[in-house]
Amino acid sequence: MLWIGRVAVVTLPVEIDVTNADAVREDLLSVLNQGAVLLVADMSRTTFCDSAGVSALVRTFRRAVAGSSGLRLVVCTPAVQRVLSLTGVDRLVDVFPSVAACLAGPYEEVSRGAQPGQPGQPESATAKADTDGGGTAADAGALARGAPAPGTGGRPDLAGG
Repeated sequence: MLWIGRVAVVTLPVEIDVTNADAVREDLLSVLNQGAVLLVADMSRTTFCDSAGVSALVRTFRRAVAGSSGLRLVVCTPAVQRVLSLTGVDRLVDVFPSVAACLAGPYEEVSRGAQPGQPGQPESATAKADTDGGGTAADAGALARGAPAPGTGGRPDLAGG
């Protein structure tokens, strides 16, 4: 784990599955409990993530938002990118191609729990990596402005959660 001010970068395991997802979640929640305003889950070396791992990430995201913190993911491998895309997690949590890209944007507004499209939320904080070829920069921009997620029919209850 690496702390940069109140930003924590946690490197996740190569595989996240039912055997270690609870431990991953507890580790991430522990960092949030230590006062991180932004938690970066570095999955750049993660090659496999099953539904238990996805659930751990979503639960961590919900706790971060409830505690006025932010969560960002760093994902490089196509298999993990695909899982996040299929489950809609990439529309819920900001995904970046590298730790450097993740840390390059402002995060203070995210730490105060601002939602995309609200005043004070910079668009760069919601930039997403186009990882599966199915999304476009325009889709990411629409999401950043608070437009409904694709495939939800405008129903916010179907968007990532």
